[in-house]
Order: sequence, then C-alpha cells, then structure tokens
Amino acid sequence: MAMMAKMRSLAPAFILTVGVLFVLFMVISDSNVMRALGGRSNNVGSVNGQDISYKEFQSRIEAERQALQQSGKEVDDENTEQFRDQVWSRMVNEILLKQQMDKMGIEVSDEEVRAVILGDNPPAYLKQNFIDSTGNFNRQMYEQAIYNPQNKEVLIQVENRVRNELEFSKLQSMLLASVTVGEDEVLRKFKDQNIYVNDAQYTLISKNLFPDSLVHLTEDDLRKYYDDNIDKYDAKPQRKLRFVLFKDEPSAKDSEIVIENLKYVKANFSKDTSDFKYYIGIYSSKPYSVDTLDVSSFSTEGIKQIQSAKIGDLVGPVAAPDGITLYHLLKVIPSKKEMRRASHILINQFGSDEENLKEANKIYKELIAGGNFEEIAKEKSKDPGSARVGGDLGWFGRGRMIKEFEEAVFNGKIGVVQKPVKTSFGYHIIKVTGISNKKYIVERIINPVKESATTKDERFNNAKDFAYLADKNGFEKEANLMNYKVQETGYFTEDAVSIPGLGINKRVVEFAFDNGLNSIGEVYKIQKGFIVPQVSEVKDGGIIPFDEVKEQMRPAVLIEKKFEIAKSFAEDLRAEINGDLNKVKKIDPRLTVKNTGRFNATTSIPGIGLDYAFIETALKLEPNKISEPVKSNTGYYLIKVISKTAYDSSAYAAQSSTIRNNIIQQKKQ
Repeated sequence: MAMMAKMRSLAPAFILTVGVLFVLFMVISDSNVMRALGGRSNNVGSVNGQDISYKEFQSRIEAERQALQQSGKEVDDENTEQFRDQVWSRMVNEILLKQQMDKMGIEVSDEEVRAVILGDNPPAYLKQNFIDSTGNFNRQMYEQAIYNPQNKEVLIQVENRVRNELEFSKLQSMLLASVTVGEDEVLRKFKDQNIYVNDAQYTLISKNLFPDSLVHLTEDDLRKYYDDNIDKYDAKPQRKLRFVLFKDEPSAKDSEIVIENLKYVKANFSKDTSDFKYYIGIYSSKPYSVDTLDVSSFSTEGIKQIQSAKIGDLVGPVAAPDGITLYHLLKVIPSKKEMRRASHILINQFGSDEENLKEANKIYKELIAGGNFEEIAKEKSKDPGSARVGGDLGWFGRGRMIKEFEEAVFNGKIGVVQKPVKTSFGYHIIKVTGISNKKYIVERIINPVKESATTKDERFNNAKDFAYLADKNGFEKEANLMNYKVQETGYFTEDAVSIPGLGINKRVVEFAFDNGLNSIGEVYKIQKGFIVPQVSEVKDGGIIPFDEVKEQMRPAVLIEKKFEIAKSFAEDLRAEINGDLNKVKKIDPRLTVKNTGRFNATTSIPGIGLDYAFIETALKLEPNKISEPVKSNTGYYLIKVISKTAYDSSAYAAQSSTIRNNIIQQKKQ
C-alpha cells in the first residue's frame, strides 16, 4: 500500500472526464429495491452478510445517472424504478463476485495496478483525453495529470477501476484454465465432421395419411393425456387491471404558446432586414433547408393560406406533420405530377352486391338533390377513417389509390358528385374537391408542440385527484362522473415482463399481486402517461380441472393418436417389405421412396432439413438394413442406408489434437 500512497501524494488522478465509475457487470433483475427501503434501517440490504447502506446505494445511483447524462442519455420518470433495480442488481453481482474472488484467493497488488496506469500502453479509456491533434498519445500530458495533486480523488477512482478489471481478468483466467475436453467429446466431433452417409433411401408414413374420421377418442384417452401432461394445466396465478390513463400529450395551452411565439417571429421578420435563414437558425427545431413541397405536404389550413400567398409572404403559423410551422414562400413552380383532393362515401355493409348498389344509388340521388355530402358521409360511409371528417381523403397523386377509384377521381370535375364506382372494397360515391398542378419552394421554421412541465403537473394532479375520489366513491362511478375512459388489461402473471395494454412496469405488476380484488392503486407512471389502476379480476393458481380443458385438449390428443397409428403402420410395413424399401409403393400407392444424397451430422438434407433423429439414426445404421420407425414432426420414417464412409483411426490420430484445441477455444468464448 505504500506505493499507492506515494503515488497519491504525488498527485494521482485525472481530469474528471476520464470516467466517473466502472460498471463491471450489466445485470438486469426483477428485484425491487424500494421494498427494502420501507424500514428504519440505514441499510438497503445485505449480500451474504455484507451490508449495503442507503447512502452507498444513493451515491451509486447518482454516479450512474451522471454517467448516463454525460453520454447524452436521461432516465425517464417511467424508467426510474427499473433503473434503480438495475443499479441494485449490479451492486449485488459485484459483491457476490468479489466474495467469490476472495474465496479463490484472487488478489491484485498495488504494483500490478501501477504497472497498468504507468505502463507503456495504458488502457484506451485513460489515454483518450490525451490524444493530440495528430492523433498521437501525449505521454507527457498524461503523466502531468497523474502527478498533479489536484487530481488525487479521481486517480483513486481510476485505481479502483483498474483493480476491478485485473481481478476480473484473473477470475476469467482461472475459470478458463479449468476447461477440459474428454476423449469421447473429441471422437464425437471427429465423427460428426468426417463420417458421411453417401446415400440413403427413405419413406415417410405421415400422420396425415389417416383421416380424423378413422380416429376414435375415448374419455380414457383424454384423461390419460391430461394425467401425462398435468404440468401444462398447472396454471400460475393471474390478474387483470382496469385503469384510467392520463395520457402524455401537449395541452391546447401548449399549442397556443408555440403559435404565439411564431406569431411574434412573424411580426418581427416583417420589420427586420435579416434574412429568414437567420430566424430559422434561432427559432427552428430543424436545421435550415430549402424545400419543394406539393399540396399533400400541407395541412388543410396550410394549403388554404399558401395558395393565396404572394412570393415573399410568411404563411402561418399552421399545424404540420412535424409541428407548428411558419413558411417563407420563395417561389411557386409548375408540377409535372397532378395532385387531386377527393371525398367519398363507401357502401359495402349489405349482404349482396345488388343491395349495396341499390343503397349507393339511393345516396347518390339524395346528394344530387342537394344533400350535404359531409353529413351523409359521417352517417353512412363504411370507411371509418374518412367518415369522421366528412369523407375527406386529402390530397393524393396517381398510384396511391385502387385503379377504378383513381380513374374516377382523375377524370372527374371539381364539385361534381359522381355515380357509384365499384371496387373490391364496395361502391364509392366520389366528389373531387381540389386539383393542383403547383409546387411551393419554401423555407420553414418548425416548432414541435411538446408537453410543458405545467401540463404534466396538471395531468399528475388530475390523476391523484381521481385516485383519491375513486377510493372514496368507487372506481367506475367516479370515472363516469368525470367522463374518464376506463380500459382493461389482458390477464398477466406475477413474472410478466410486460402487462398487456400497459407495457413494462414492474411496480404495477407488484401492486396487482400484493392487493386483492377491487383494490385501487396510487398513480403510476408508464410509458404512455400516468395511470390509476384497480384490480378487476383475480385468478388463483393451481391445476385446472379436467372438465374445463377436456375439449381444449381434444385436438392435441387426436394428433397424438394419429402418430400412434402411423407408428403401428410403419412397424407392420417394415416387417412386410423384408428389407426392400422399394416394395412400399406396391403395398400402399400413397407412399413414395426418395434418396437423400450425401450428408453428415451437420448437413441439412433436401426435403428433410436438419432432422437430428433421422441423421443420427442413419449414421448409426448398418448399410442395407431397414431402420426401426423414426419419429419426425409429421410422422415416421423408415430409412435404408445404401453406403457410408468408415471410421478412419489413422485420420483420427492425426486430427484429434487440433479438434481438442478447437473445442477448448469454443468453450472459452
């Protein structure tokens, strides 16, 4: 230790960017650290008698959080609990490994640590901050940092990291040194690589040769399958949750703020001599570019404004796919690609083509008599996507729609309701609402609308209020009163990684299994937002009664019975052909005899694949003998090997050493 003390006194350490903490193992487990924090102890827990204090745990969490931040990443609210569990798991595994190293007598001396830090070739993570402009390692700057007294604390961290790495390296070496390979393993590998079946004949007796109608299932058959496979019917406890989701999304106020900011930019630009590119650099979330857009790139309001704008005008702010946008119109040019906008009413809900056409014609007559297209589309169209917006399909070019529909649109006149057009979807009543042959060259300031901290706080408070009132007045009653949508998950088990409909959240799983039916939980953060859950269904674990699964398992028992019939047929067939596989076609014309070609233990056989039972049987089978029935995924094979290569003891003696070394290297990887 004297040498380490001397190094530290000389100023051991590096600049802070060298590294905050060495994370030796990345082990994610389901342990819930928060459960351990409920008591009065100053310790979070212990590992084989070694305590981990709350202070130590919190320091580790903060250090790893800072390390993530330095790499440009953040721990989201919904992932905080998982992140804490991961840190806990890493600490536990590091302690367990350290304890095992101590048992094995693994030690790293100060001299070994010093040799790494001050050696000719320090690790890359130590050198990375001392690379000069030519790409070379500046040894002088490196040593100055080591011997600078201001870097003492950081050097201690570096020493610990290097010591951990050396300990782990020694542990690996000891484990790898224990790798052994037996003679049987070497011989098996040699045979797998060198012994080939040159050719073999086979026939497949498929279970599908025997129709379901020939198979009689009894109650005893079903009961036997149930008893033999009882583990399949040992159900784990399951839960369902109903929940109200307070979804992550910007509020109308958040949108208003963005719009007002862009209105301010628009007003300033009209008084300023600066070009628009300058404003984009300051206010846009996306870098400067000049874009050529057709009408399909704009929102409805955006199209309306851009079509009436003059060159040089600012258009907007208006909604756009990437956010609220302020356009600077530079130029309008003709487009080679005509764009059209259309609305339609789809009729396909009646039982026959005749009835659908009759209804479509009725609606067409109503429209040409002055009926409101948008209202009728909302009421009667069976295209839910467009029906919500009065049948509007937006702007599109050729090649986007089905042929018959496209031809009707691109041959139609603006504002004219067309007679019903038939496609594979049904009958469409179409009205063309716009035609454009222009493109717009623009510069853009784009501001995505993001949820503000105020909006997030309001949503969380709404969730808290609902949780409180639901607990007092009843979950569904309060949800109905407040007009909140109640949703429900699918069933899930206690070891579920993800909850159907909610996603990954271990704390919500724990709530479901730690509480009884109708229990209401606190507010939980999930990926989509905040939720307030209630346990809606509880299924206890245990063996599912026979009568409940009898019909469910009937198809599996039927297949099992057909396999038994196929095996019995194969056994009788084998006895009847007396060693000549070609006789099977005369006995049963449904059967065929095929040849495999050359293969070994690792070869995929054409028409069969990597069927290890087939391959192993063939490699062991004496030439010109018929195998016992060999089970496959679809039935039973009878196999006859025509010829195969013999075992060569001289070749084995020559290759065994190389094979042994290769196996050892594979095991070490």
